[in-house]
Amino acid sequence: QVQLVESGGGLVQPGGSLRLSCAASISIFSIPAMGWYRQAPGRQREVLARITAGGRTNYADSVKGRFTLYRDITKNTFYLQMNSLKPEDTAVYYCNTDNQVRAGQWAQGTQVTVSS
Repeated sequence: QVQLVESGGGLVQPGGSLRLSCAASISIFSIPAMGWYRQAPGRQREVLARITAGGRTNYADSVKGRFTLYRDITKNTFYLQMNSLKPEDTAVYYCNTDNQVRAGQWAQGTQVTVSS
């Protein structure tokens, strides 16, 4: 099991930016694919962005052009840069590997609140 620790959430005004971090306990090259997800109150968890070990990324339409997933292999860390934030982006944000999503294993997540 890969230990993942999310951080970087907080309160931000509409139009603002945040960068979330996801530190992995193993080399990120050992992770075939991972993604960033979020869950807002009363809603199902949704996938926002995914990256493969080869570096290929894809994004949900709701965040395309505003969010960027990237990684730092020297730190075994994934990032989610979030720009032009909207109130509807308010949610708990999670990172996870595809394998652990299938197993139903989730870390604590980090809260993002977009409000004036």
